Amino acid sequence: MKPVIMFVTEWCPYCKKALAWMEDIKNKNPQYANIEIKIIDEELQPDIAKQYTYYYVPTYYVDGIKVHEGVASKDIVNAVFEKAFE
Repeated sequence: MKPVIMFVTEWCPYCKKALAWMEDIKNKNPQYANIEIKIIDEELQPDIAKQYTYYYVPTYYVDGIKVHEGVASKDIVNAVFEKAFE
């Protein structure tokens, strides 16, 4: 499994939806339960966020490669898990 980094902000409604979808997907697909997901709030951890190139949250990196940036759907979140599980 490949590690996932997710960039969020506290006030982002799209981030909150994506986080809820992540929980739902993990609950329905136990094989994803052990995927390492590091959630970084760009406002609380700007030193880490500045090391990555993106403009919108939520943004997902899988194994150091950006796989999605901006408003996500449940299908997109599921695709992130699938990529991490490869």
